Amino acid sequence: MAKEYKLSAERLQELEAELNYLKTDRDKEVTEMIKVARGYGDLSENSEYDDAKNEQAKLYARIAEVEEILANAVIISSEEGGTDHIGLGCTFTVKDMAGGDEITYELVGSQEANPMKGRVSDDAPLGRAMLGKHVGEHVVVDAPMGTIEYEVISITR
Repeated sequence: MAKEYKLSAERLQELEAELNYLKTDRDKEVTEMIKVARGYGDLSENSEYDDAKNEQAKLYARIAEVEEILANAVIISSEEGGTDHIGLGCTFTVKDMAGGDEITYELVGSQEANPMKGRVSDDAPLGRAMLGKHVGEHVVVDAPMGTIEYEVISITR
């Protein structure tokens, strides 16, 4: 069974646009790079040709990766479900029980995770621990740096 990629509708559109760019404009650019490099002579000692072919391989790998994601995408909606528990698409605030700091996160699929912007993947230790939790619940997270205890303060969609 293929892996499901949980995406927001916005991220799905971004990937579709990227795929279109890669298959049209970028493919033409790389093809032109190869054509120009071939004109430099002997291909066995032509570093420009090798670079262009490597760029083509990276391009085709990225196209395959994006096509795989799009073929197995599951759209998450922030409108699904209520605000009584944490689920994909939710924004939640937790209080670090050790330090007292309050931190707000958005729970997203792995393709959209960006911890520096407060977007936590449902595959990450924090995301897995928070799934299904309710306001007021204490949650213990087994993180790489040790165990952290949080209290869920609020949940919004």
